[in-house]
Amino acid sequence: HRRFDYRPKTDPYCQARYTFCPTGSAIPIMKEEDVIEVYRLQAPVWEFKYGGLLGHLKIMHDAVGFKSSLTGKNYTMEWYELFQLGNCTFPHLRPGMNAPFWCNQGAACFYEGIDDAHWKENGTLVHVTTISGSMFNEMAKWVEYDNETGIYYETWTVQASPSKPSTVWFDSYECSKFILRTYQKLADLGAVFKKIQTNYTSIILFSGEPIYLGNETSIFGPLGNKTLAAAVRDFYYPFKPHRTVGEFLVDLFKIIDRVILNREFYLFYNLEYWFLPMKFPYLKIVYEEVPLPVGSKTSFGV
Repeated sequence: HRRFDYRPKTDPYCQARYTFCPTGSAIPIMKEEDVIEVYRLQAPVWEFKYGGLLGHLKIMHDAVGFKSSLTGKNYTMEWYELFQLGNCTFPHLRPGMNAPFWCNQGAACFYEGIDDAHWKENGTLVHVTTISGSMFNEMAKWVEYDNETGIYYETWTVQASPSKPSTVWFDSYECSKFILRTYQKLADLGAVFKKIQTNYTSIILFSGEPIYLGNETSIFGPLGNKTLAAAVRDFYYPFKPHRTVGEFLVDLFKIIDRVILNREFYLFYNLEYWFLPMKFPYLKIVYEEVPLPVGSKTSFGV
C-alpha cells in the first residue's frame, strides 16, 4: 500500500451519512512516568445500527483503548472511512465526468472515553499490554505520520487462492490493519503483549495474476483508451446506490454475470486500475487469527 507525501483536501461532493469522528480530539501528551493499560476493542460493523447482526458473519470493526493510571481517563483510537464503506469500495459515476470519482479516504480518530457497552455487548474489550507514558507519546508521533501518509481506505484483499500459503496480490488497508500497525509500533517500543488469541476480518477476492491497466489519465484522459474506459465505467455502474429493491435485484444479476460468470473485476488500488481474472470461490469473508506482535527492542517492564 503506497504512502503519500500529504493528505489532499476532500471534495465537497463526498458526503457522509454519519459524521466522521464526531467527538474526536487531539492525542494528549502523557507524563513519562504514567502507566497506561492498552485494550483490544472489537465489535460488529455498524453495531450502532444493526446490533450484533454482522457479528454473526464475523464482519468486525477494530479499535484500541487506553487507560491512564495517573488521571484515570480512558481513550479510544480507531481508523475508518471518512465517507462510509460503500464510497471507499466503489466510485461514483458523475454526470459530465469521464473518470469514476472516488471518495475513498480513511483516517484515524482519537477521542476521550471507552464505550464499554458498545465493545462488550457483541464484541471484545480485553487488556492486552501495559505501556509507559513515554511510549504512548512516541506512539502518538507515529500515528500522526501514519495518518498523514497512509490516506486511502482499501476494502479488498486479493489472493491467488484460499489455500495456504497463497500469493497475496493486493493487501487491504482498513481498520484492522491500523490496529495491527499500532500494536507492532508499541511492541517495537518495548511493549510486551499477553498471549491471547486475536482474530480479524478480511474480505478476500480470489484472482489469477492481475493485469495492470493504467491510471486515471492514461485510461480516461484525452489520449486515453476509450474502449477500456467504457468497460471500467460499465463494470462499476451496477454497484451504485439503489432506490428500490427491483433496481437492486436487476443490478445484482449484472454483478453476478460479470464477476462470477465472466470472471471479471476491476480494482482501483494506489490510484491505479487493475483487471482481476476472477477464480473460484471468487469472494470470501474470513475471520482469521493474527497473533499479537513481538517487539524488536528490549522489553519495557511496568
